[in-house]
Amino acid sequence: MTFRATVLTLYPEMFPGTLGLSLAGRALTEGTWSLDTLQIREFATDRHRTVDDTPAGGGAGMVLKADIIAKAVDHASPQGDPRPRLLMSPRGRPLTQARVRALADGPGAVILCGRFEGVDQRVIDARGLEEVSIGDYILSGGEIAAQVLLDAVVRLLPGVMGNLASGEEESFESGMLEHPHYTRPAEFEGMAIPDVLTSGNHKKIAEWRRAQALALTRARRPDLLDEK
Repeated sequence: MTFRATVLTLYPEMFPGTLGLSLAGRALTEGTWSLDTLQIREFATDRHRTVDDTPAGGGAGMVLKADIIAKAVDHASPQGDPRPRLLMSPRGRPLTQARVRALADGPGAVILCGRFEGVDQRVIDARGLEEVSIGDYILSGGEIAAQVLLDAVVRLLPGVMGNLASGEEESFESGMLEHPHYTRPAEFEGMAIPDVLTSGNHKKIAEWRRAQALALTRARRPDLLDEK
């Protein structure tokens, strides 16, 4: 089954962007996953192809119109489409590795890229859009966030990474940050690879890596440990 992504955006020319390179790009060329873009303005009905309007109640900025977005979503995801409908938004639930894995195990995703002040709440509710955030900061729009989400998902699809263990031993997979890595040369600017990593004792190596991961997580992301 091919993972199928459809992105609703005002800037389809931004895709595939980075998704056309490296692992994701090779997988796209090989048909492991597919990517379609849909220009939201195609669903506007006036001669200016208007997709936004001033916010009800006043305030700065503009809001994407419910009727236009609904038409775009319905076109991209007709009744019976099993793919989740996502809205990239700074107020969404934070994207986690667990959610990424769940998406990678599914048929794909329909992704709406937010712009301006946001999207009319009525269409979010009416079309069951799941709001997703990639961090506590604001971007110009949801396109870069959509690329981040898709890159995280695509690399987990079967056959994309050459070594399956690579995806199982990374940060967040075990609920902690990943341990430090080393490789040749054995010494660099007076610093040697820790002896345990060249000992050949796999039990001690595993224990060292877990201890290092735990120490890093305590220092940098104690919130991850609080969730355990």
